[in-house]
Amino acid sequence: MTAPTRPEPARAAPAHVIADDAEALAVAARLADEFRAGAAERDAERRLPHAEVERLSASGLLAVTVPAEHGGADVTAATLAEVFRLLASADASLAQIPQSHFVYVGVLRAQGTARQREFFFREVLAGRRLGNAQSEAGTRHVQDIRTRLDPAPDGGHLLTGLKHYATGALFAHWIPVLARAGDGELHVAYVPRDAPGLTVTDDWDGMGQRTTASGTVRLDAVPVPADRVVPHHLTFRGPQLHGAVAQLLHTAIDTGIAAGALAEAAAFVRTKSRPWFESGVDTAAEDPLLIQRFGELAIQVRAAEALLRDAARAVDAARADLTDDTAAEASVAVAAAKAFAGETAVTLGGALFEVAGTRSALRGLNLHRHWRDARTHTLHDPARWKVQHVGRYVLNGTRPPRHGLL
Repeated sequence: MTAPTRPEPARAAPAHVIADDAEALAVAARLADEFRAGAAERDAERRLPHAEVERLSASGLLAVTVPAEHGGADVTAATLAEVFRLLASADASLAQIPQSHFVYVGVLRAQGTARQREFFFREVLAGRRLGNAQSEAGTRHVQDIRTRLDPAPDGGHLLTGLKHYATGALFAHWIPVLARAGDGELHVAYVPRDAPGLTVTDDWDGMGQRTTASGTVRLDAVPVPADRVVPHHLTFRGPQLHGAVAQLLHTAIDTGIAAGALAEAAAFVRTKSRPWFESGVDTAAEDPLLIQRFGELAIQVRAAEALLRDAARAVDAARADLTDDTAAEASVAVAAAKAFAGETAVTLGGALFEVAGTRSALRGLNLHRHWRDARTHTLHDPARWKVQHVGRYVLNGTRPPRHGLL
């Protein structure tokens, strides 16, 4: 399923600038309603959402974490998590595409120079998108980054490597690339989508999140000016929220998938399902056993949403007073929420068929996309290690590690 590389996304008219948290939530709810209508068809046909991604940019949602001093809304983590939850409840692929965008805006906030922040925040406010070229396949583990950032004769750098699962890269104006310099330290190079030597291939063939275009990025001695490189390794030398924020957004996506599956199951049962003959009722929605099961599923979704809100509040509290203790509390809260949300999303994706009945399995309805999206997205990083770190923290007071994945 390999497609030719598309040219760099068009430089559209400047995006709307969202003023505050309330407007961000209102815009997200409106876009979620708009995106929900075509989600099943886009997934079934693997029709990449170029127009929808442009709508996201134009709406101003992609700039809501730009600091206030640079003209952005600088929304809370609680608001950002709810934005992602709303989008994922409508279309999990669309919600996944900008996840790395916000992560790498955060990298600039944490380690960018004043000049870098000024330039890139202006780009983001204008509707430019950041993608990602982070993960690599065939290495010893996820932290074994082998992409090289070598010195160039002109004082800049040359990037060489091969990246996989590069969600957002196909739709991006700028692609942040995770690479190691000669001394082994980790950096992020912000590279234009049309840079010479950079190739993005749409070869993503996952069973779920089919329209994220999470394909391959090849870097063949890509030139990078010195002022486009950020020392990411410094992020992890003190208390940090890089991992907590990134994982919070993943948690919001899982929670949104679960809510979307529950809503679609309820609509199907109300309008298309028949009651079981032993129930003695006229409609499936009156079946007491179905009512019981919907209650159980709704409680599980509400619990996931509550844990998401709690985790977001912990991140906001740590952001206001960042110490080793507050950063640890935020990471643990997010880890707990992510572990539960992932299990809930997979459960709801399967339970949809249990409550909706035989007809719901028809391929043309594409109701299985919720389970496929949940099962694919929850493979991003193992929940078992999140539970392990929560247990260590509760039992022995051991703070979670600063590796950026918790």
